[in-house]
Amino acid sequence: MKGFSKFILAFLGFFIAGSVGGLIGFGLGYLFDEYVLGQLIQYTQTDSTHKKAVGFEINVLFLAAVVIKVDGNINQRELHFVRNAFLSMYGKERANSAFKMFKSIIQSKSKINTRQVCLNVNEHMQMAERINLLRFLFNVAKADGQVGALEVNKLKSISNYLYISSYDFESVKRLFYKEQQTVSRNSYAILGLDNTASNEEIKSAYRKLVKKYHPDKIRTLTSAQIEASEEKFREVQKAYEKIQLARGM
Repeated sequence: MKGFSKFILAFLGFFIAGSVGGLIGFGLGYLFDEYVLGQLIQYTQTDSTHKKAVGFEINVLFLAAVVIKVDGNINQRELHFVRNAFLSMYGKERANSAFKMFKSIIQSKSKINTRQVCLNVNEHMQMAERINLLRFLFNVAKADGQVGALEVNKLKSISNYLYISSYDFESVKRLFYKEQQTVSRNSYAILGLDNTASNEEIKSAYRKLVKKYHPDKIRTLTSAQIEASEEKFREVQKAYEKIQLARGM
């Protein structure tokens, strides 16, 4: 049976609850194949603590994947952070199994139902544990050097689904996301966008503005117009560079 559980459970999950059910079923099946199958009798004799821990792992993996994938870039430093966190919590064998499943989630094209995952968390975690989970997710986002605006927006959405108060969310956010929010908003505005824009939208807006204000395009203007266009060109360049740095583009 080993090797087939994840596919069986994925099929059943998809049939019952759509794509998110399929992903959860695949995850449960993967864990079953990797290290639950060999200890089935022991597992059925344990209390709910162990079962809760397995559910916690799956939920954490799904939410970490949501955060990593939100900006369209899968950064290796973020992946390494998740793996190292699991190594420190569970040891090498269990962490390796969980990380294999995590890579499958990351590579999957199916959309994760973030709200449903958070509802699963709410059933089994107290508020203090959910806030710690939020801190962990912020750490995942910052593993590549900075927390970007898209990541903050997604983390805010996750926080809302976890029923974490705005006060607690802002308290956690301040530890990871300081003055760059104001800088980023100004930079997005210069490009004619807001901070929810995708990487492709940002690149497209940048290319259009560079083409519009490029020195080669303004040679026939008056000296005052040329000076204004050159200043705008430099402003666009700086704004784009700041956004690139914030997002790791």
